[in-house]
Amino acid sequence: MEDVLAVYARPHDPRRPVVCMDEKPCQLLGQVRDPVAAEPGHDRKEDSEYVRNGTCLGST
Repeated sequence: MEDVLAVYARPHDPRRPVVCMDEKPCQLLGQVRDPVAAEPGHDRKEDSEYVRNGTCLGST
């Protein structure tokens, strides 16, 4: 595997762009119950229970 820091230290070359990809996995979560809408004087209410709908690669 290439030394990542050496790749970033290379001089700029438009023919060989450096692309950074973050492979941080993210969870895709769904609601079990519909949230209760906010009202004057009260915040929106969401249940802490969730459905896991898989994962994806996210960016930071």
